[in-house]
Amino acid sequence: MHQYKGKLIVHTGSMFSGKTSSLEKDVKRFNIAGYKTIAFKPSIDNRYRKNEIVTHDLTSMDCILVNDIDELLDYVDELEPDVIGIDEVQFLKGPVDRIISGIYKLLNKDITVVVAGLDMDYTGTPFEIVKELMPIADYLYKHHAVCIKCGNDAWVSHRKSKDTERIKIGAINEYEPLCRKCFLEEKSKTE
Repeated sequence: MHQYKGKLIVHTGSMFSGKTSSLEKDVKRFNIAGYKTIAFKPSIDNRYRKNEIVTHDLTSMDCILVNDIDELLDYVDELEPDVIGIDEVQFLKGPVDRIISGIYKLLNKDITVVVAGLDMDYTGTPFEIVKELMPIADYLYKHHAVCIKCGNDAWVSHRKSKDTERIKIGAINEYEPLCRKCFLEEKSKTE
């Protein structure tokens, strides 16, 4: 698996599409191959268990909570991993250019970086960090959930409530995956 040394692997898509499961699979696979791996998630993600990345189907892996890329870089300098995973990358605090710069620092040290993150918020607006990571990824995987209304590939994580803040941590109680057509139908009902 040395061909992945210093590579950026991005898993993106809507909620319930398997992004975190794919990140977990990648990191565990590198671990089995003998690489020193560490997983991180932003401290804002308080779903499930605190020091674990947990998929919606409740598989998990240990992780370190971080607020921003600088804190993550400090852990990497101290622990010297070969591979890192970052779940919910869209929730890392700080300017996008600072996060990108930090990821380049990791890649330039031949550290493999596997990230998972939402490509869009509940309104269909792209998350800037994921939008910037996609074109620089060595490997890019766009995952799709199943539209809860019609069964087609889901395009967006539709928020069921009328809350309007951009970041609202939740799971199936707050969000549902919808295809573009069903999303636009739901959106027209509220306008």
